[in-house]
Amino acid sequence: MSIVTIRNVEFFNNPARFLDPYHFRVTFECIAPLKDDLEWKLIYVSSPGNEELDQELDDCLVGPVPVGVNSFEFEGLAPDPAKIPTEDVLGVAALILTGSYRDQEFVRVGYYQNTEYDNEDMKATPPEKIQFDRLVRDISTKLRVTRFQIKWDVVPQSQGHAAAGAAASAAVPSANDLDGDDANHST
Repeated sequence: MSIVTIRNVEFFNNPARFLDPYHFRVTFECIAPLKDDLEWKLIYVSSPGNEELDQELDDCLVGPVPVGVNSFEFEGLAPDPAKIPTEDVLGVAALILTGSYRDQEFVRVGYYQNTEYDNEDMKATPPEKIQFDRLVRDISTKLRVTRFQIKWDVVPQSQGHAAAGAAASAAVPSANDLDGDDANHST
């Protein structure tokens, strides 16, 4: 059982210019107090076959984390164009958000990002040299969530110890139960 579950990831600037920073809000639920901070990383994968080309765009520590629903805003730099092979700039890449606790990854949320030129002429006949200032990115709302079992340092309270009432016994939706059709909201 995971102590922390992502409830929503909302991108504030999608679509956007390729060179713009990523800006989004992560909402998650924590069902027991944690002794240490959560670490979140944003990773850009331009070449799936070559992990050495993955770019960690930013990371942040979030904590202390109280029990309940929490959120934070995350801003990550755009990928460094010099680190992307020319043949991998246009088309589909991956954007991955990871959550870790005590150096143990407990969740990975993957998105496809499509990169193309901002006008039809350049899309039809791309310039020989990539013009990064003319590229736009669009992050797909279809995502893949992978959860990993880790060793948490706490044991969640059982329902028997929770407060009485409908709120305490109501089922909490998992990330897979949330509506992924909304262009601004993904889990």
